Amino acid sequence: MASTSPGTVSLSPNEPSRRLRDEVERLCDEATRQKDLAHRRAEFWVKVDIALGFPAALLAGVSGAAGLASVDARVPAALVALIAAGFAAGAAFLRGDSRRLANKRARQAWAFVEAKARMKLAQDRVLPEDLGEVLESRQAALAAYEGEDSQVGPPPMVSGR
Repeated sequence: MASTSPGTVSLSPNEPSRRLRDEVERLCDEATRQKDLAHRRAEFWVKVDIALGFPAALLAGVSGAAGLASVDARVPAALVALIAAGFAAGAAFLRGDSRRLANKRARQAWAFVEAKARMKLAQDRVLPEDLGEVLESRQAALAAYEGEDSQVGPPPMVSGR
């Protein structure tokens, strides 16, 4: 930016293009961070699902076997069955499987935003339409957390611009 007189500011011919490029770079960085975060969240929900689901299944099997083994083991078997039901209820309440899927969708959508932004940054000039396309893909990535089927496609092809 160049200043011509006190209080007035004129933009150099390259200033709008530089601002567009800076905004696309910012969106690319945001997409990278969000993609990594969604990946970590998906891994977390896999672990939660396993940590609650596996003991529930194991305890349910043990309680069933113990209950059928002898009359004296029915009370402890019932307690183990209650614990198993608690694990199963916790897993159902937390919905780890659907959260994992939502974060996988979001990870894919953010990767698409990142790829689109990198493709736009590889061009000589960033145009307002380029920023608009990246912002549209960002909106789709934000919607991916909600479980909506966003129109996320493959990374964009290199254009001849």
